[in-house]
Amino acid sequence: MKIFDRLPPMDHLRSEKMSFVQLIMPVESAHRAITYLGDLGLLQFKDMNEDKSPFQRTFVNQAKRCAEMLRKLRFFNEQISRASLAVSARPAVQPDIDLEHLEVKLGEHETELHEMNSNSEKLQQSYNELLEFKLVLLKAGSILSSSHSPASSPDTELDENIYHNDAIDDGMSLLEQGARMETSNGAGLRFICGIISSSKEMMFERMLFRATRGNMFFNRAPAGELVTDPISGDQVEKTIFVVFFSGEQAKGKILKICDAFGASCYPVPEDRTKQLQIIREVTSRLSDLEATLDAGLRHRNEALAAIGSQIWRWSLMVRKEKAVYDTLNMLNFDVTKKCLVGEGWCPTFAIPQIKDALQRASLHCNSQVGIIFHELDAIESPPTYFKTNKFTGAFQEIVDAYGVAKYQEANPAVYSVITFPFLFAVMFGDWGHGICLLMGALVLIAREKKLGSQKLGSFMEMAFGGRYVILLMAIFSIYCGLLYNEFFSVPFHIFGPSAYKCSDSSCSDAHSTGLVKYRDPYPFGVDPSWRGSRSELPFLNSLKMKMSIVLGISQMNLGIILSYFDAKFHGNSLDIRYQFIPQMIFLNSLFGYLALLIVIKWCNGSQADLYHVMIYMFLDPAGDLGENQLFWGQKQLQILLLLMALVAVPWMLFPKPFILRKLNKERFQGHSYRFLGTSEMDVESEPDSARIRHDDFNFSEVFVHQMIHSIEFVLGAVSNTASYLRLWALSLAHSELSTVFYEKLLLLAWGYDSLIIRAVGLMVFIFATAFILLMMESLSAFLHALRLHWVEFMGKFYHGDGYKFRPFSFALLAEEED
Repeated sequence: MKIFDRLPPMDHLRSEKMSFVQLIMPVESAHRAITYLGDLGLLQFKDMNEDKSPFQRTFVNQAKRCAEMLRKLRFFNEQISRASLAVSARPAVQPDIDLEHLEVKLGEHETELHEMNSNSEKLQQSYNELLEFKLVLLKAGSILSSSHSPASSPDTELDENIYHNDAIDDGMSLLEQGARMETSNGAGLRFICGIISSSKEMMFERMLFRATRGNMFFNRAPAGELVTDPISGDQVEKTIFVVFFSGEQAKGKILKICDAFGASCYPVPEDRTKQLQIIREVTSRLSDLEATLDAGLRHRNEALAAIGSQIWRWSLMVRKEKAVYDTLNMLNFDVTKKCLVGEGWCPTFAIPQIKDALQRASLHCNSQVGIIFHELDAIESPPTYFKTNKFTGAFQEIVDAYGVAKYQEANPAVYSVITFPFLFAVMFGDWGHGICLLMGALVLIAREKKLGSQKLGSFMEMAFGGRYVILLMAIFSIYCGLLYNEFFSVPFHIFGPSAYKCSDSSCSDAHSTGLVKYRDPYPFGVDPSWRGSRSELPFLNSLKMKMSIVLGISQMNLGIILSYFDAKFHGNSLDIRYQFIPQMIFLNSLFGYLALLIVIKWCNGSQADLYHVMIYMFLDPAGDLGENQLFWGQKQLQILLLLMALVAVPWMLFPKPFILRKLNKERFQGHSYRFLGTSEMDVESEPDSARIRHDDFNFSEVFVHQMIHSIEFVLGAVSNTASYLRLWALSLAHSELSTVFYEKLLLLAWGYDSLIIRAVGLMVFIFATAFILLMMESLSAFLHALRLHWVEFMGKFYHGDGYKFRPFSFALLAEEED
C-alpha cells in the first residue's frame, strides 16, 4: 500500500474547489451588486424562498414588467420575420436608455404597429372586396348580356338607385351594399349576382333549388384565377353566380342562403353602359387603394427596420433586468434591517473577484453600509464545475450526458480525450476514410467563427459542436488505417516491400499456392500480402479479436485504478482495502492473465490454443498443458491465479458491511469520542457506503447493496470483456463492407470499356462510401465507443450523481439570445 500512497492524488482531474458563501446587501445597492455579479458570472445563488409562490416574492412587480416588455419584443420579432426584414445581430452602438424610458418606447411602438396593422387589414379587405366586385361585374355582365331578356323594364332589373354616385361610400362596405339590394315593387323576374367558393358551389345550388322549390334559374362562370378572400385573406378558387328568381319572399330566402354559405353578393345593374361606368369607378378606386397600401407598407417596414436595428440590444437589456429581478426574488428580504440576504456557491478562486465586484457596487451606489460577504459551512454537496474550452468542451458533454460528476470526483473526460477517438478508430480504421473525416473536421474548424454566429440545423449543430472530437477521430482513424494497411480497403506498400512471396516462383498470385516468409517482418502494420490470400480472414480475425481483448482489459484496469485514486482522495480506506484490491486481483487473475498469454503468444510465435488453456484452467487446473504451455511454471501460476480469484469474491463481499456495522456501534456506545461535537461535514468525509445517518444505519440494506455490487462486478468482468469484442466485430464489418464496395462497384464497373458504365459505377461507389461508410458506419462506431466508455470504463469508478454549477451569468443570456 505504500507504493500506492506515494502516487500523486491527481488533483488536476478534480472539479474546482467550491465555497458556500453568504451575502448581506443593503436594499439600495442590491440591484447594482447583482448586476455586477451577473457580469462576472461566477456565483450560483440558492433559492431561499422555495416555500413562497412566484407571486409572493418581493420583486414580483418588476419581474412582471420585464416579462411584459419581453412579450412586446417577441411581438416585434414576429412582425419583422413576417415582413422578411433583415435584422442586425450586433447593432451599432447607441446611447444607453433607461429601463423606464424603454418601457414607454416599447409601448408606443406596439400601439403604432397595432394601428398600422389594423388600418392595413381594413384597407386590404376593402381592396379584396373591390377586386371581387370587379370580377363579378365582368363575369356577371357577360352572363346577363347572353341571357337575352325580352324586356328591360324596371320590373326585370335591380333598382338603379342602388348605384347612384354615392353608392361606393367609404363608411359602407360592399357587403353591406349587396345586402341592401332592392328591386322594384313589381312581381317580375329579378336576379342576384355574387361570388362563392368553388368547393361549395354544388351544395349551394342544391340548397337554392330546394328553398325556392325549383322556382329559380342558376347560372355560373368560373373566376379563372385564384381570388383572395376578403374575410380570411386566403387565396381560393371561386365561382361567379347569377340567380334569377321571382318574388320578394324568394329574394329573402336566397340572401339568407348566401349568407349561410359565405357567398358575397354584389349589386350589378343590367344596363351594359352602367356596368362599364361602375367598372371604371371600381378600377380607379383600386388604384387609389393600391397606392395607399404601398405607402402604408413602406411606412410599416421603415418602423420595423428602426425597431429591428435595436431589438437585439433591447432584448438583451430586458432579459438582463429580468434575470436580475428573478435573482433578487431568490434572496431573503429582512424587513427590520432593510437588507437582502443571499446564499450561494462559487469557485474558491473567484472569491477575490466577487469581493471586488461587491465593493465596486457599494461605491457606485454611494451606500453608507457596505455589502457583507463571508464563507459558511454547508451540509449539502457542492455543485461540480470543470473549466473547459472549445476543445475539451465536447468531451465533457459526452461524459455529462451519462451523469454529472460528484463534487471532486475523478473526471473521465480527461482520459476520454484520447481513449474515445482511439476506440472509435479501432472500429473505423481506414486511412482513406480517415482523410475524408479529417477534411470535414478541418472545414468546420476553419469556419468556426462564421458557423458559430449562424443558426444551424440539428445535425449540423451537432457536428459543429463536436468538430474537435471528429478531428481526433479522423487522426486516429488514419493511424489505425495505416496499422490495418487499408485505403478504401486497398493495401499499399508504404513502409517497404512485403515479407512474403509465393512458394513457387511460377505462381502468379496469392490465391493459388499460399505465401512463405522470406525476409524480416513488415516494419509497420499489417503486411499488404495478407490482402487476398487464403488465410486473410483467419489472420485478421485472430489479430483484431486478441487486440480487442487486450485493449478492453487495459481500459477496465484503468477504470479500477481511478477508483483507487478517488477513494484515496476522499480518505476512504475501506474502499481501497475491500473493493479496489480484490477487484484488481479478480480481474487480472482471469482476464489479465488472458491478455498476458496473448502478448506472450505474439512475441514467441507459439501455436498454443488459448481457448483450451482458459477452459481447462477451470475444468482441470492440475492437468498437463502439453503443447499449449507457453512458459515454464505456467500450470502452477494458473492454480495460484485461480485461488486468488476465488478468494477475491468473499473479500469483496463480507468484510466491508461488518466493519461498517462495527463503526456504527462504536459511535452509539461512545467509544469514538472524535465524532462528538463535530459538524455534519464529518459525515461527508466518510466512505460512500458509510454516508448514512447514524440513526438510519441498516445492516441488511448495506449487506444487500454490497452483495449486489460484488455480484455485478464478478459477472460484469466476464460480460464487459466480451463486450469489447465489438471492436473486432465492427472493424471486420467495416473492412469487409469497404471491400465489397470497392470490388463489386468500382472494379466491376472499371472492367467495362463504356465510359457511361464507369462513370455510373464511380458515382455509386462515391455515394455508398459517403453515405454508408462515412455517415452510417461512423455513427455506428461512435455509438459503440460511447457504450464502451459509459458502461465498461466509467462503470468501474464513476458515480455521476452530482449536479452542474450553473452560475448567474449575463454571458449565458447572450448565448441563448444568439
